[in-house]
Amino acid sequence: MNAAAGARSSCCVVCYHDRPERIERLLASVTTGRPGMLVYVIDNSRTDALRSLAQRFGALYRHQPDNPGYARAHNGALRAAADAGSSYHLVLNPDIQLPLDGIGKLLAYMEQHPEAGLVAPRVHYPDGSLQPLCKLLPHPLELLVRRFFPLLHRSSGRRARYELHGSGYSRVMEVPALSGCCMLMRVETVLRAGLFDERFFLYFEDVDLSRRIGRIARTVFVPHVAIVHDDARGSYRSWRLFWHHLVSAARYFNKWGWLRDEERDRINAQALRAYDQARGRAQGAGAPGTDLAP
Repeated sequence: MNAAAGARSSCCVVCYHDRPERIERLLASVTTGRPGMLVYVIDNSRTDALRSLAQRFGALYRHQPDNPGYARAHNGALRAAADAGSSYHLVLNPDIQLPLDGIGKLLAYMEQHPEAGLVAPRVHYPDGSLQPLCKLLPHPLELLVRRFFPLLHRSSGRRARYELHGSGYSRVMEVPALSGCCMLMRVETVLRAGLFDERFFLYFEDVDLSRRIGRIARTVFVPHVAIVHDDARGSYRSWRLFWHHLVSAARYFNKWGWLRDEERDRINAQALRAYDQARGRAQGAGAPGTDLAP
């Protein structure tokens, strides 16, 4: 834990017309007890209303009223953090609530597991229910059914399989696609794999990055760190965000393959084999069958 505390770390929050009290709460949780952490606030809003708030917490503030998108905004902070010598970089959504020891635990895991290139915590809704954000790599038909036929997706068991529900989200496990709402990356690894693909204005940039990092390092779900994510599911409420979701999905599948993607099939099959084997071991030991071994 001491080694993790001494490692140079950084964090970036990309904002877009977020309420000041939300950003204040997040910055307070990020900076408390971590005076050496570099904190970047990238504000894609039309006005710089968050400037004084960010500066009050010692954050490096950048105003980008032209709104270049999520991926490009985060990449600017990532490059700056790498130039400053940061070893670990935390990507956060503005609608996240962190426990005070959350960042320290994630950093400690990275220090203790040098093979890990990307880690993410367990995520809950504000009411305490679980957000199942660990996923297989997406198939276009999977996403089609998930979006437009949710009852069929759930009743068929496809949703539980795609979101790895049987894991119980209670054990450390390697996951093909981690959520960008909160992910800690090893800077050296992400520089090798490549930063966020800036063709993704919003959505799918986290899946794409998880996939590329997964080629050279482990992408790991760490359940002993739990956060709250006030997920508004914007693409279900806004036609503009839904359009961004569709465009990003098309760009993702144009890049990696639509119906034919042998790498996706291999990665998902490997993840599901590990999932089934771990469930079998847990059941054989008399433990609940929903756990995955580390």
